[in-house]
Amino acid sequence: MADTTYDAIVIGSGISGGWAAKELCEKGLKVLLLERGKDIKHITDYVNAGKGPWEFEHRGSMTRAQKEHNPNRIRGFGPSEVNLDWWANDAETPYTEIKQFNWFRGYQVGGRSLLWGKQTYRWSDIDYEANAKEGIGIDWPVRYKEIAPWYDHVERFIGVSGSMENLPQLPDGQFLPPMDMNIVEKDVAARIKTAYNNQRRMIIGRCAHLTEALPGRNKCQYRNKCGLGCPYGGYFSTQSSTLPAAIKTGNLTLRPWSIVTKILYDKDKERATGVEVLDAETNKTYEYKSKIVFLNASTLNSTWVLLHSATEVWPGGLGSSSGELGHNLMDHHLGSGAGGRMEGYEDKYTYGRRPNGVYIPRYRNLNGEKRDYIRGFGYQGGAGRGRGTQAAEELAVGVALKEALCEPGGWNVWIGGFGEVLPYHDNLVGLDKNRKDKWGLNVLAIDAELRDNEYKMRKEIISDGKEMLEKAGVKEVYGFDNDSIMGQGIHEMGTARMGADPRTSVLNRWNQVWDAPNVFVTDGSFMTSAGCVNPSLTYMAFTARAVEHAVSELKKQNL
Repeated sequence: MADTTYDAIVIGSGISGGWAAKELCEKGLKVLLLERGKDIKHITDYVNAGKGPWEFEHRGSMTRAQKEHNPNRIRGFGPSEVNLDWWANDAETPYTEIKQFNWFRGYQVGGRSLLWGKQTYRWSDIDYEANAKEGIGIDWPVRYKEIAPWYDHVERFIGVSGSMENLPQLPDGQFLPPMDMNIVEKDVAARIKTAYNNQRRMIIGRCAHLTEALPGRNKCQYRNKCGLGCPYGGYFSTQSSTLPAAIKTGNLTLRPWSIVTKILYDKDKERATGVEVLDAETNKTYEYKSKIVFLNASTLNSTWVLLHSATEVWPGGLGSSSGELGHNLMDHHLGSGAGGRMEGYEDKYTYGRRPNGVYIPRYRNLNGEKRDYIRGFGYQGGAGRGRGTQAAEELAVGVALKEALCEPGGWNVWIGGFGEVLPYHDNLVGLDKNRKDKWGLNVLAIDAELRDNEYKMRKEIISDGKEMLEKAGVKEVYGFDNDSIMGQGIHEMGTARMGADPRTSVLNRWNQVWDAPNVFVTDGSFMTSAGCVNPSLTYMAFTARAVEHAVSELKKQNL
């Protein structure tokens, strides 16, 4: 068998795991990167990226049999016939829902970095200070000033397009030129800005799509086929960005089909010694040793690993001494908002398929304003034209129907809220000792739901959205409230939160497990609160920061 001893082991190859591997390798450590699923090679394994919808048997739609076999995967907007095998198999990897939770997972090299929405925003001190000011959960042990240089570091490498806005609640960053809003979005944005005296602002989304080429990557081609892999490297993924950088060092060993079943722990040294791995193809078990371990399997899977790493010292799992492991599960709630029809632009159309939308940053509960709920929300959305005139609905068959279907339809505008979920202690996950997966391993049981604060916020997301669109001249405005199930945001956070006190947190300010300081957890599980912006940039920034600290501590022989 190949070498079994490394300087560092990274568990999980997604957004944060890829960053951990890159940073550790570039600092000279020999790194083993473990991924529970199959390998996906950049470009060559994007087998559907160049196909048109007519080249798929069901034109991209899932069959009834596929839906029956994948009851959880069909709940979201991502899985379809064209990329179904990039989402976790429900039959092989089930989980128990004490309350419904829509858990979308990607088990392959790159994880969900191949599938994410790529909206990329910084937190501000408004977010880092909120828990302390409001007496919710525990205080974050860091503030924006400390994380800002790491946001810079990550943005420069991954490529983030966006506009400078000088908003205290949404700090600017190291941006490539922004994508352009279409004419309806520009007009709606201008009217909202005027109607609210610039206190509410619609901007183009900040996204990890290249508008200028970076080394080894071309700019976005506006194909909007991101969920199939990008042969151009136009968006950030492990495959296009961090993995090539790690491989270039010569310090990386990648092992797919490797399910980490536990982190090995030496009670005398009070340190982790490595990991136990179950080969997903052969069912054989191996042990790998290392000086440090970075756990980046994604929030719920990382928590599963910690829970499954129980010992006589930590019967509740590694990191369980505070009693907080598995608690404080968060997400963003979405599915509520407003939409309508825009008149007067029938001679205007858009070019290409821009893989990005507009964003309305948070404006509630700021500058002393107090609503009947705490925290806030932003909106994501856009404007566009459908296909087919009204005449197409009245024609049956033939040339006239085809011609009518080729005519552009009317302009529509919609905005959907992204709201913060508070860190409720009894929103939690644990091991279901009575249910096992394909490999005979206990599965997670998830018990989480939205509460009164989120439901009050959703009502205002709808009413505010309708009001803004009406003031912007949108016609036939309607509100919607489609789904209030946790997990639908695909932003699982919490369950191994960081803090300043080992009695109330799982991790310290450097993302180290209090109970085993050579174990670092830098995916979404470390989050102490959720904010209302997409969190992946924050995961990457904290990961890079944790690596620098880990290597420094190694050199001091503290780990």
